[in-house]
Amino acid sequence: MVKNLCISVIPQKENRGSAEFQVFSFTNKIRRLTSHLELHRKDYLSQRGLQKILGKRQRILAYLSKKNKVRYKELISQLNIREPQTR
Repeated sequence: MVKNLCISVIPQKENRGSAEFQVFSFTNKIRRLTSHLELHRKDYLSQRGLQKILGKRQRILAYLSKKNKVRYKELISQLNIREPQTR
C-alpha cells in the first residue's frame, strides 16, 4: 500500500512567495506524484509533470544556496532532500 507523505514543517502563515515555501510546496507535489506513479507506471503525462516540478525545485534550491547557505542547509535537512550533485 502506498502512503501519501506530506510534510507540514513550515507554518501556513509564512510568506507563500518565499523560496522556502515554494520548495516545501513542490516537495509535497513531488511526493504525491511519485506515489501515484508507483501505481500507474505508464502515466507519461504525470511523469512529464514530475520532471517539470523537479526542475523548478532544483532552480529555486540553486538560487537559495547562492543567496543564503544557512537557510538552504536548514531547509534541505527539514524536508529530507538530497543535495544536488555538482558537475
